[in-house]
Amino acid sequence: MEQVHGRCPRYGFLTEYLLVTLRERTQGGTFLKPGHTDVPAAGPLEGYDGAESEGCRMVNSVLARVGDKWSLLVVMFLSDGSKRFSELKRMIGGISQRMLTLTLRGLERDGLVTRTVTPIIPPRVDYELTELGRSLQGHAVALAGWAHANGDRIAEARRRFDGEGESGEVRHAVAAE
Repeated sequence: MEQVHGRCPRYGFLTEYLLVTLRERTQGGTFLKPGHTDVPAAGPLEGYDGAESEGCRMVNSVLARVGDKWSLLVVMFLSDGSKRFSELKRMIGGISQRMLTLTLRGLERDGLVTRTVTPIIPPRVDYELTELGRSLQGHAVALAGWAHANGDRIAEARRRFDGEGESGEVRHAVAAE
């Protein structure tokens, strides 16, 4: 099996990431019931040292960055060139100044965005994708295309899931975040 970052097998990290994310999101009031946990146990994955291995931690942190609510939108809006903070805020809409600041700082920290300050009065601050950020762009477009192409199928699956379960019990719809 192909290895990612030496110790974490390809796709094994994704399963662990999804499980950890699901556990974290369902801690504070869950719609999951103990009866819905009958999942066959998978055997150990060859070369997998758990979510705490160095390779898996790196993958988890990258997925957390690009999988948040705003990062991919920022990357997509910067795809056609440098933008000022106020331009990005207007283009995205619905994002607070604080959240845009935090998102841009995180993207800058991860090497996806550069911040350039021009020393004029008032100072001009521009944000632009780095080469690494531009390399993420193609994947973001592919993911958005997949979501668009499969949106109807996902909506139908959600309707079926939120309807009756196999044993006839009515399942509760998950509240929108």
